[in-house]
Amino acid sequence: MAPSAPSRRAYSAAANRLPTLPRLPVPDLHQTLSKYLRSLVPVLQEDEARGGAPWRSALQERQRWAVEFEGGLGARCQERLHGKFCEKKKALDRSSPRNWLDDNIWLKKAYHEWRLPLLIHSNWWLAFFNDDRIPEHALRQPPSSESAQITPWQVRRAAWLTFRHLEFRDGLARRIYPNTSRTGLWFQEAVAKIFNTCRIPQPHCDSLSPQPPSHVPNARKILVMVNDWTYAAEVYDENRRPLPVHDIEQRLRSVVHDVTQRIQAGESAVPVGILSADHRDNWTENLRYLLSLSPTNLKTLQVIQQSILAVCLDSHTLGLHPHTHSQTLRSAPAVNSPAEIDCHLHNIRSSINARNRWFDKGYTIIIETNSRAGAMGEHSPCDALVPSIVADYAVTQSIVPEMFSLSEPPSFPSDRDLNVTGWERLDWVTDAHIEAECVAAESRAQSLIADSDDSVLWFSDYGADWIKSIAGLSPDAYVQMALQLAWYRSRGGFTATYETALTRAFDKARTETIRTLSEDSRAWVLSMTDATATVATRLALLRRAIKTHNSLTREAATGRGIDRHLLGLRLMMRPDAGERAALFDDPLFERSQEWKLSTSALSAGPLFRGTGFGAPYHDGYGINYLCGPDLIKFGIESKFSCAETSTRTFQNAIASALREMRQLCSPEPIRRDAPAVARL
Repeated sequence: MAPSAPSRRAYSAAANRLPTLPRLPVPDLHQTLSKYLRSLVPVLQEDEARGGAPWRSALQERQRWAVEFEGGLGARCQERLHGKFCEKKKALDRSSPRNWLDDNIWLKKAYHEWRLPLLIHSNWWLAFFNDDRIPEHALRQPPSSESAQITPWQVRRAAWLTFRHLEFRDGLARRIYPNTSRTGLWFQEAVAKIFNTCRIPQPHCDSLSPQPPSHVPNARKILVMVNDWTYAAEVYDENRRPLPVHDIEQRLRSVVHDVTQRIQAGESAVPVGILSADHRDNWTENLRYLLSLSPTNLKTLQVIQQSILAVCLDSHTLGLHPHTHSQTLRSAPAVNSPAEIDCHLHNIRSSINARNRWFDKGYTIIIETNSRAGAMGEHSPCDALVPSIVADYAVTQSIVPEMFSLSEPPSFPSDRDLNVTGWERLDWVTDAHIEAECVAAESRAQSLIADSDDSVLWFSDYGADWIKSIAGLSPDAYVQMALQLAWYRSRGGFTATYETALTRAFDKARTETIRTLSEDSRAWVLSMTDATATVATRLALLRRAIKTHNSLTREAATGRGIDRHLLGLRLMMRPDAGERAALFDDPLFERSQEWKLSTSALSAGPLFRGTGFGAPYHDGYGINYLCGPDLIKFGIESKFSCAETSTRTFQNAIASALREMRQLCSPEPIRRDAPAVARL
């Protein structure tokens, strides 16, 4: 029977209604406290094993504190946060337009109040595979002494990657991730935060620059950095239509030609960008001083902040041509060797000396002279999974020669690079004070870079397919257990472990913590070092630990995690009114959040050579991993200056853990002489 006209209209309206994302919930107070206490069990057990108080009595004391908190101050803090029974405007959740956490707390506390340099400490980095359309000689040939050391294929790849990133952004709503699903809605909002944005250094707490309307001329430009000079190049026309890729290439080539002429005329750039690699308070003061020197500097800064993204053309290939940098190698490593990939990763992370970068920029494409490329980004606009998806699209398709005016780029210099419009210089007005500050900032940056023990591990024995089909386990939880075992093998104990969970099911939400260290993960790790434990016992404990981890992951992803809620509760306290909680004054509260093993997973990453982020603690590790069907890649960062950490040692510990786990989960014994790991 056909529906009536009114019912047809109602059906049509419902079908055309776009989806909406629900608000991030404020978790139940009792549930959060119960989960928090449970997360303390392995820490207390470890304390007891090292001569501390019996863990049960230590837990009981904290249970009393939790009961006291829940029945008194905690209930008041929960009411201030949630406001279930108070007037609408008084509660943080009810007064927040979209999200109690991210509208008010997260950017400030997780990112913008931190004063450490963005270099290594905060920014993420991602190295792309080489483009298979670029000839082999371009991957090995050193740059000419002319043309500012920039090579034709380097510029072509820069143009192509820029074009592909713009193509992704422009096609996002139409065909890639339309907003007709909740996933599409979340992803569109997340991607929008990457482009046309920049972090702004400010006293005590930074901010993000507002994104310009599309009709603003700067919103059509990209930032281009060459030999520490800054330029802007238009990549859209006045009608907001993207330019053809050959036009983008021509504008980049013309910028390089201009840099070459400046060098030949004896000019050198004051490397103002290096100031963005410095401590945030230093950068805040130096930027304030820069803006006081000339109105020109404010205009330059506005272009940088409002531009779509940054493109950095480096005048070197780190590691391939040893004479181009201070980290001299005896011989250049072979292309695609482990050493060469690590050099590539280091350049994307920090360059040789943090020069030719603007670390505040939301998204930066970096291309070396031999066309190696990657991306680096400021972490606060969105989490690294989002730009990795954008980058994956950009790298998926190799250069299409037919889309350029010439199938092979001509050598520099070329008459085709003259009289090209659509680009501009962004020159800074500086003085002796700023020049001295640049020298000092570079010295501090070089110290950070020299201390960063950063490397990629490619574990090639097996990957997600084997873990799922043969072991019958969750690949992510499996890798997390391998990291727990690796830490214990290399450090002789346990540590609080952070894994990122995306809360993308909720409006404007970001992340929650998965506390990998659990009573069950600890029990399994100890069984692997217990000579009396049987294979059956170890396997049963591993499966239980993975089941627990999967449960913690689901809770975190669905708004039922604990760490963001605990943060909110603490911020609702009023110390000026004498409010204190024994639960939060407990040293164990802080220790349970010292993420010396800080981890995050990306996609399978078949087009990425490596990725990474910095260790948040001096004696810890920052680990990003990509679990592919047959290959697991780990990006690991630690500090050379810490005697307790070694990236190479931890790589070996991870490989050994994965070997042990495969043998434990295999229906048939693994040959001991079978190849286990390749650092490449």
